Amino acid sequence: MSDEVLVERRGAVQVITINRPAKKNALDAGVAAGVAAAVDELDESDELRVGVLTGAGGTFSAGMDLKAWLRGETPAIEGRGLCGISMTPPRKPLIAAVEGWALAGGFELLLACDLVVAARTARLGVPEVTRSLVARAGAALHLPRRIPYAIALELLLTGAPIDAERAAAHGLVNRLTDEGGALDGALELAAAIAANGPLAVAATKRIARSTADWTLDEAWGRQFDIAEPVFRSQDAREGAAAFAEKRAPVWKGR
Repeated sequence: MSDEVLVERRGAVQVITINRPAKKNALDAGVAAGVAAAVDELDESDELRVGVLTGAGGTFSAGMDLKAWLRGETPAIEGRGLCGISMTPPRKPLIAAVEGWALAGGFELLLACDLVVAARTARLGVPEVTRSLVARAGAALHLPRRIPYAIALELLLTGAPIDAERAAAHGLVNRLTDEGGALDGALELAAAIAANGPLAVAATKRIARSTADWTLDEAWGRQFDIAEPVFRSQDAREGAAAFAEKRAPVWKGR
């Protein structure tokens, strides 16, 4: 793994850190490859249940490295999008832990995550239009689905950032922390998720992310197809047995 992306395991939680603090964690090809490899490990590992994505040095990410882009580099992975997660997010939950700035591509990485924990001092924005660029790594597509349409357009068309408290008021941020506390807050949230049945968590995420693309007529059938194997799993029986026996469940992921 490149020094530009640090990966560690904290129990069942994988922590992915973009490690270019001198460049405000700007995204280049090396970062993209590192993040993509990390989320592949997250999905492939039986021990890992949840991922946390953060940035070193008090900044989440200032977005695409424009100097690298002018040299012909891209932080996108073909067929997978920005850092390998904007088009094809991991099967397992991914939480953004945000300190400082999350701008442009950095903001779009945040949107590729399922949940967001941010310091109250964090600032979020999509300034692409101010450089005659388009937020095509997910913000223009997903932001109007995540927050009220008028607020999404304000952010997209003015390029002006908002603070984390306003983002939380519009439902974009799940939990706010004091400055410097975003990673600990994300790890606390990750631990609560990791304690649950991994098959059920993955299936629930898949249903929740897919439902916007389903018609009402097809939604129940599609949900059944995803959920039914979980109900037939060993883990489902273990969950019921643990409840009856008043003990903590031991998940096997099968």
